Amino acid sequence: MRKINLSSFQIATSETARNINRRIILNLIRTKQPISRADIARYTGLQRSTVSQITEQLIDEQWITEGALGQLPRGRKPRFLHLNNERAGIIGVNVRPQITTLALTDLSANFITQDSLPTPSNPQVFLDQLADRIQNLRRSHTNIYCEGIGVGVPGRVNHHTQKMVFAPNLGWRNVDFKNHLERATGLTVEVENAANSCALYELWFGKHSEGLHDLIALTVSEGVGTGIVANGEIVSGVDGMAGEFGHVSINEDGPLCRCGNTGCWEAYASNVATVNYYTREIGKTNGKTTTRGTSPSFEDIMRLSEQGDQRAIESIERMAHYLGIGTAMLITSFAPKLIICVGEVTRVWNRVGPIVESVCKEKSPMSSSTKIIPLDEFAYPRLRGAVSLVLQKHFVAPSFA
Repeated sequence: MRKINLSSFQIATSETARNINRRIILNLIRTKQPISRADIARYTGLQRSTVSQITEQLIDEQWITEGALGQLPRGRKPRFLHLNNERAGIIGVNVRPQITTLALTDLSANFITQDSLPTPSNPQVFLDQLADRIQNLRRSHTNIYCEGIGVGVPGRVNHHTQKMVFAPNLGWRNVDFKNHLERATGLTVEVENAANSCALYELWFGKHSEGLHDLIALTVSEGVGTGIVANGEIVSGVDGMAGEFGHVSINEDGPLCRCGNTGCWEAYASNVATVNYYTREIGKTNGKTTTRGTSPSFEDIMRLSEQGDQRAIESIERMAHYLGIGTAMLITSFAPKLIICVGEVTRVWNRVGPIVESVCKEKSPMSSSTKIIPLDEFAYPRLRGAVSLVLQKHFVAPSFA
């Protein structure tokens, strides 16, 4: 049940009903294409005249196109409808501390072209460089009208100011992605936490969330992030800061986190935490401290674990244990039907997954009703999640009351 906000509401009108029906039909075409007008009427229960009126409007606006004729034993042959992927492009940006990737996609989030750049430590320098790369993408495909830019960031975004206000692993505060990129490109820009955008990816393009309204995206990289969907909506809190479970302390006597807290979940379960643990253990074995320049990468540790290196195996299994500790906390807190895991760790999920599941069963009485599924990182859920930030403006259900 959602209480009506009497201080901020929109009265439902006949236009509201038309808008809802329009988006229902547009989403049906997107998800079930090719589909005929008659099939849309059967799915929705709408009058065929209403379906025809809305589809004609969508054709006029070039959101959809007509395709081949269907074959029926008798009667009028139906004309199949498709989403018009050539109508517009969307630029998605995935910001990470070491590297930022960006892509121009069609309306189905299929990549047209990609690019990447190192993420500099200075946010102003970064925004200038990013704007240049975005403009280069546009100049390389001048025939494509760009609908907007979606940016997924490793931090929390204030939904009122649209500034990224909390990003410990970048060391940035109050960075105004939206206004800077809009001025530089002339396009509308949507900015969101990367874990939230991954949750949107699963809702829009995922194969596991059909019919689900409660799920969590768990992103594991330099830090640990959580994007929480409850009753079909992203949980954002008053200022967009809700869901920062990576910075919940699981041990008050634990190591110092970059956020300033001690014993944060990500200080045990992130890629960085795993590299730090492996480096310390190797140092103990060798009787010396490994310098930063000779530290292995997380990819190195995964590869070594697959080759049977015991220190690497121990490090990955320790990471899995703490991922399980935090995941059990999420299950007990929200009882989601689905948790998707995003990140490089999914490459060794055959070793990590069983440990996560075992710890969850031990720590949470409700774990049996929650599926925990790794997403293929080469499906680019972060980038496609950023694209979803722009898509949802046209496809999501309108708000009123």
